[in-house]
Amino acid sequence: MRLLRDQQKSYALETTASRAQVDNRQHLQEIFLSSPLPPEDLLFNLGLYTRSSLLVKYLVLYELYRKLLSVPGVIMEFGTWWGQNLVLLENLRAILEPFNKQRKIIGFDTFSGYPSPSGWDGAGEFWKEGSYSTSAGYQEYLEDLIRTHEGINVLGHVTGVHELVEGDVRRTVPGYLQSHPETIVAFAYFDLGLYEPTLETLKAIKAHLVPGSIILFDELTWPEAPGEAIAFREIFKPSEYSIEKVMLYPSKAVITIR
Repeated sequence: MRLLRDQQKSYALETTASRAQVDNRQHLQEIFLSSPLPPEDLLFNLGLYTRSSLLVKYLVLYELYRKLLSVPGVIMEFGTWWGQNLVLLENLRAILEPFNKQRKIIGFDTFSGYPSPSGWDGAGEFWKEGSYSTSAGYQEYLEDLIRTHEGINVLGHVTGVHELVEGDVRRTVPGYLQSHPETIVAFAYFDLGLYEPTLETLKAIKAHLVPGSIILFDELTWPEAPGEAIAFREIFKPSEYSIEKVMLYPSKAVITIR
């Protein structure tokens, strides 16, 4: 499948970087696109082009995955965008618990971008309707990509450990859990940003969490995205969880269910 490489951005850049840093990021992109490495060597040496601000995400997900090793259940991500976290989680599964094919990884996304924000959401450029959409046909491409990673890893012949669910989480998450009432959620990664999708998803998964289940929020303490925190506080009482900021990534917050 051929995807458009020059797709116009459907989002505003979220960054606190200086102008000089942004310029260097642009130059890094140019260096990457003009890389003299053969494709096979390029894939093996992607660390040459990985910024520290991206590398820290790998480290954070590694630490969180280690915490959930003793917790049964599935991994869910709400707001997958291009799906990088899903691939990282598959590869962490293969490294940390290679024979646990019961650790299903499920991603939920509209693939058409954000719905309209509500009055509880910030008024920034980040939350425009349609922001963070993907290329036409991208879901199929991502499914193929995840299957390929799974096939490379241990027990690659055992398939069906991943699932992508397209649509508005306000409908798809309750619908999924109604169809799979046995589901235990070990890890839930929230990158929805907006109040209403976060609220309805938290309502849906709460009964499927167990002591030790982990929820990771991308924007819980970000003033530009107040909806996430408002929704969380509506659904959970302080006695039901413990909370900590991510040491290496202070904008993210980890909730552990008691």
